[in-house]
Amino acid sequence: MTTFLLTDFDASHFNIEEKLFAESGMRFVIAQAKTEDDVIRAATECNADGLLVQYAPVTERVLAALPRVGICSRIGAGFDTIDPKACEKHGVWLANSPDYGVGEVATHALALALDIIRGTTFHTADIRAGKWHYESNGKRRRATEMTIGIVGLGRIGKRMAHVSRNLFKRVIAYDPYLIDGDFPAFVERVRDLHELFAQADVVSPHTPLNDETRGMLDAGCFNAMKRGSYVVNTSRGAVINIEDLLNALDSGQLDSAGLDVLPTEPARPGERLTEHPRVVLTPHSAFYSVESEVELRTKAAKNLITWAKTGRPDYPVVVGTRKLVAA
Repeated sequence: MTTFLLTDFDASHFNIEEKLFAESGMRFVIAQAKTEDDVIRAATECNADGLLVQYAPVTERVLAALPRVGICSRIGAGFDTIDPKACEKHGVWLANSPDYGVGEVATHALALALDIIRGTTFHTADIRAGKWHYESNGKRRRATEMTIGIVGLGRIGKRMAHVSRNLFKRVIAYDPYLIDGDFPAFVERVRDLHELFAQADVVSPHTPLNDETRGMLDAGCFNAMKRGSYVVNTSRGAVINIEDLLNALDSGQLDSAGLDVLPTEPARPGERLTEHPRVVLTPHSAFYSVESEVELRTKAAKNLITWAKTGRPDYPVVVGTRKLVAA
């Protein structure tokens, strides 16, 4: 019987996946694999034909050890824990769920931006500490006089631009991989990353995590901004150099930051970032709504089912050559 392994999870139930695989006559096995060895062991024990991956590492070593595995489907749009070059080398299909939570992530990014611009979370902390004054955590400026800068104008970046355009004076964006015709008419193109930071009052990255973007938002970017500016992040935590960000907050170069994603998750109490008074944190929840979770998990599981039936997943990232091994 065709068998698919869920390598790891933080969901409370598997009703969606169990129903989809059962209806397709396929076996669904659940593990909680956190390391390369865990993934290899779990996939070997169940004779897995494919992997449904949340956060588990799928590396060159893992794929070399699992010649039966023909596909990895990521529960998410990003795939930074799965090595695409290793997938290509071994002929393993890599698939994702690219468009499941576009609206949720964009509105969450906007919510974080408006929160730190207006100081709503900071006011709550002040009130609980016995402070009651409209300037208790600093002066507030009109969002409609500000410029929002978006780094990466893909699906989510475009939606962020759309939901922001009536709230900010200007929307500018940096994306070296798009032609001019793919920029919406209401978005001004900036062709240099540091120039975007120099013009923007608040910056929101919407990029994948790869060798090019890792640590891309650093001291050089923050120092280019107007003093007292803002940064939010709902993309990937490691896109931002966190030490540079914290130093910019401590110096007052940045007023505050709103982060849904961190380089290391979950956040650990007592650390400099977690305890910083000018940082608003959410627990990697920008993707989430009841509806988006169903869409996400359905698309990720159906990648495996479609591959088993047709030889190709619904949303391929890496085109593979491995086929389903006959029972």
